[in-house]
Amino acid sequence: MRPLPSIVDFTQLLGAIVRMKHYSEVITLIRQMESVGISLDIYTLTVLINCFCHLNRVDFGFSVLARMLKLGYQPNCITLSTLVKGLCLQGNISGAARLVVEMEKKGYKPDVITYGTMINSLCKIGETGAAIELLRKIEKGNFELNVVLYNTIIDSLCKDRLVTEALNMLSEMMSKGIQPDLVTYTSLIQGLCNFGRWKEATTLFKEMEQRKILPNVQTFQHIGGHTLQRRDADRGKTKGMIPDVVTYNTLIGGFCRVERPRAALELFRKMGARGQHPNPLTYGILLDGPFILIDGLCNVGKLTAARELFYSLPAKGLQPDVRTYTIMIKGLCKEGLIDEASELLEKMDGNGCSPDDRTYNTIIQGLLQHKETSKAMELVKIMA
Repeated sequence: MRPLPSIVDFTQLLGAIVRMKHYSEVITLIRQMESVGISLDIYTLTVLINCFCHLNRVDFGFSVLARMLKLGYQPNCITLSTLVKGLCLQGNISGAARLVVEMEKKGYKPDVITYGTMINSLCKIGETGAAIELLRKIEKGNFELNVVLYNTIIDSLCKDRLVTEALNMLSEMMSKGIQPDLVTYTSLIQGLCNFGRWKEATTLFKEMEQRKILPNVQTFQHIGGHTLQRRDADRGKTKGMIPDVVTYNTLIGGFCRVERPRAALELFRKMGARGQHPNPLTYGILLDGPFILIDGLCNVGKLTAARELFYSLPAKGLQPDVRTYTIMIKGLCKEGLIDEASELLEKMDGNGCSPDDRTYNTIIQGLLQHKETSKAMELVKIMA
């Protein structure tokens, strides 16, 4: 009979399953391990505690702790921190705080992860002031503060509508050599947009780019969503809340970079309606980005919008390049509009833009897919 794997092997496997968030399955597996005579060690028992905590059964977690002590194991900081996290997940912040005090009395030194869990939980229940007090305590305890701790508090301050205080916290962390990341900027941009502080939001957005921090879709959803907000009340009083052409240009360029074509096109269309007419820079952004926009629109089945954008470029003084022509031809072929795609190919030379191999390959594939074999062969001869 083959020997069973060691408890270390089992624990590694259980840890992997926990990372997949299959907590109930892990508990079942641990019980099966015990039923075949495998003795659990402190690490396996800690995994079990973690599972119970995530299933909102911290009481069972404490039962496992009692069992751990009965077996003669001394719980480590990770074990106790797991219970602190479990209490926080239940919203029992006071219980978590008492456990931390008990840990300290018994000689256990909570780590920055334990304190970070408590700060996060305090912020989630709106106790940002208490979270900041705990941050100060951590600082005095010679813990190395990090961007995650500051991000949690900055985000909470923004949600509490204390954006100025959040900006002060940003200055504080940077003065300590802790550099903001994508999460920091996204929270602050959202907070500033909530108050219509567009100029500051745009400044932060540009600062991100200078620091080579690439905004993600969420960042643009925050700033873009607030940009599109309309104030139905007294427009004269809310004039300062309306984004200017600089803000629109920043957003359109950003949406192009993260491949959000519909959002970019929607902003472009609404500029005039909001009294902000596109300037040369706006068209320059579109000149650099029509490939992304048209490609994205075609990919999401918005051929009409893609076609409209494509044919509007010359009227704006913009000439499509070979990439843009190719992607438009691809979109037409995809929708079965082979004749229109062929006409567009013929117009390319007349417009001073010669098709390349990729253009020919694109339309040849379209012709073959729609059983236009003879036409495809004619193009193959042209390429040869």
